[in-house]
Amino acid sequence: MPSIVTSPVREAIHAVISVRNVVKQFGRFAALRGVSAEFEAGRLHAILGDNGAGKTTLLRSLAGLAHPTRGEILIFGKSPKAACRDIGYMAHPSLLYDEMSGMENLRYFAGLYGITDDARSEDVIRAVGLDPDLTRPVGQYSQGMRQRMSLARAILHDPKVLLLDEPFSNVDVHSAREMVGLLKTMRDAGKTIFVVTHQAGLLEGVADEFIWVQAGQIVDRTHSAESLQAQDQAARAR
Repeated sequence: MPSIVTSPVREAIHAVISVRNVVKQFGRFAALRGVSAEFEAGRLHAILGDNGAGKTTLLRSLAGLAHPTRGEILIFGKSPKAACRDIGYMAHPSLLYDEMSGMENLRYFAGLYGITDDARSEDVIRAVGLDPDLTRPVGQYSQGMRQRMSLARAILHDPKVLLLDEPFSNVDVHSAREMVGLLKTMRDAGKTIFVVTHQAGLLEGVADEFIWVQAGQIVDRTHSAESLQAQDQAARAR
């Protein structure tokens, strides 16, 4: 996979991302139930858990897209809303315009960030393994290509924090491993990355920690996905 230049985040190496007693309710249902955690900057955090556990709600809260019912989130000492320029978010839907080509999509989003040079858009498209000269509209892309282009959109403005919701969904194993390699390169350059995934094995040996979310709470954090999954299987067997 082509390399991509990322700006070192030297000033953020000792910063902390804080989640303080966060509750998120949707009517009577609490998707997050008093989550408190601190995360070191410049690390890759994999978030695991069953469907409905609260993983996506936690990610959206970090992105400032889901405002906590109670509690506080600080990104480098600021609210997610105040830190939005430093955050790149990849949702499960692609958030791309189907009638536009990949390059046209990125050119549009680049303009929103004040990026006027096509070189950055071309760089991130190549970094995710696609061709910036591909002219057909995104609506005609395969699901895997859409996932890659969605990742390109998320990293376009060189964010300090990258929040990814199921980035490997419907991506072939070879391409997914290339995406993991790109994330590792970005982490090594100082980026702070959170990845919600059901494919924890892809991040084994790469992620700095695996976080298990269950019933709206963080129930464990470890350096290995295998130990988390073993604990979960043991709990289910009891």
